[in-house]
Amino acid sequence: MLDWQAIDTVLLDMDGTLLDLHFDSHFWLELLPERYAQHHGLELEPARAWLHERLRQEQGALSWYCLDFWTEQLNLPIALLKREIMDRIGFRPGAKAFLHALRASGRRTLIATNAHRDSLALKVEVTAIDTHVDLVVCSHDFGYPKEEQAFWQALQEVEPFDPARTLLVDDSLAVLASARRYGIAHLLSITQPDSTQPERQIDEYPATNDFSEVIAAL
Repeated sequence: MLDWQAIDTVLLDMDGTLLDLHFDSHFWLELLPERYAQHHGLELEPARAWLHERLRQEQGALSWYCLDFWTEQLNLPIALLKREIMDRIGFRPGAKAFLHALRASGRRTLIATNAHRDSLALKVEVTAIDTHVDLVVCSHDFGYPKEEQAFWQALQEVEPFDPARTLLVDDSLAVLASARRYGIAHLLSITQPDSTQPERQIDEYPATNDFSEVIAAL
């Protein structure tokens, strides 16, 4: 699946790649609509429909991932609400073993996430995921999401890497497309980012749901 002899640097997404996306899906699609309806005295289903549409309007922009933006927009303490379901935060199957194998191989390993710093801090608190990699890079620090070329250019400035010898593992097809445009040669997607949802059929990129397959080649 991957030519590890041609890979020096590994960039890893966090949510839906290393961590189960179920936490985020449940928060944005279930818990937040409930709290929004309660706070504003609305019926749940109309509130859910409005909120889902409002979220969709920001999809792909940095604001979509920004907890400060949604706290202001919805008049709700988003970061605090996330703590209500923090027990749902956890690694995807095999992700820890994959990180250990990468470290043992001596390759430079980074988490590159669109997650807001407050969300990242909560997940670090629960999983200590930052201790398994060399560096964690947050798109909010650059002002551009990974969907934009400016993110990769900014990353290159703080963490020089050779795109031709770099692997990106990410569940987002839009992010993988952006990385491909930038010249990142090795790309891998995830077929089941959310453990409660069916596996996806991905044809555009190599994809896996089992990191043991990747570890075996490594």
